Order: sequence, then structure tokens, then C-alpha cells
Amino acid sequence: MTTAMAEAASRGRLGVRHTAEVTERMLALEEHDDRWILPFRGLRVTQILVDHAFSLRLDDAGQVRIEGKATLGWAAAGVRPETITLDPQRQDVAAGLAVFNTDVLSAVAFKSGVLRIVFSSGRLLRVPPDSDYEAWTAGGPGGMSVVSLPGGELAVWLPRP
Repeated sequence: MTTAMAEAASRGRLGVRHTAEVTERMLALEEHDDRWILPFRGLRVTQILVDHAFSLRLDDAGQVRIEGKATLGWAAAGVRPETITLDPQRQDVAAGLAVFNTDVLSAVAFKSGVLRIVFSSGRLLRVPPDSDYEAWTAGGPGGMSVVSLPGGELAVWLPRP
């Protein structure tokens, strides 16, 4: 476990009573039939970087880099109807600053290539796959990496022990 993860756990941002074993389990990459649960729950968006991509730094423990179009809306149906398109290639990502200093409630990489992140503010970030390019990448502890490949499949590198 990285120092940043231990600090996030000690601050109680992961939402449960923390022991090293519980924290390690919560921060592990978890595979299901149609998705991977990314180990970002409880981590805070501490930095946003804009270049030809839109990147979120999650404490010092993870990063999400979005190079394709994304949508930013609300996790709860009917809360607020607006959904905004973020287009990193055109640097049209100002609305994405709304997730700065919020905590990740869930981060899911669907095996279809879709990324879905829900934040403590109630915002929902969704990135579909791109037919020609890698739409997004996510990196985390121990060299863990998940990439949405062109056409909608995932490449997954598990953390080193």
C-alpha cells in the first residue's frame, strides 16, 4: 500500500473502519464477468491536468487520463437533467473542473471499454470507447494499469506483488 493510500485510509475517507487488511482489499483491482472495479474508492481528486487529454490525479495513488470524448452528468437519475460533453482534443473540458477536490465513490472499467466514475459530489463521469484510439487509461498502485483499446476492449496489467 502506498503512503497516500495509508493516509487516505487513516483520514477515514474510505468509509469503513480501517485495518491494513481491509484497506488492501478495498484498494485491489477486482474482476467481475463484465467489468473491473478500479481501486480508487475513497481517493480524492487532488490535481487536474489539461493538455491534449484531461487527467485526474487521485491523491498520490492513482491517475485517470481521458483522451476521448466523455460526458459529465449526475449519478442519481432525475437529480439534474444536464449532461455535459467534455472533449479533451479541443480542450473543451472546463466543466470537468467540478470534480476537483471530490472523492471517488466508485470507479468501474467495463470490459466493453466504458469507464464510469462516480464522485462524492454526485457527479458521474462516463467515457465510452473510441473506435480508432485509446479513449482512456487508468493507473494505480503497484503498476496497475487499465487501458480502453481502440474498438472497445480493455488491456489490464495487474499490480506487481
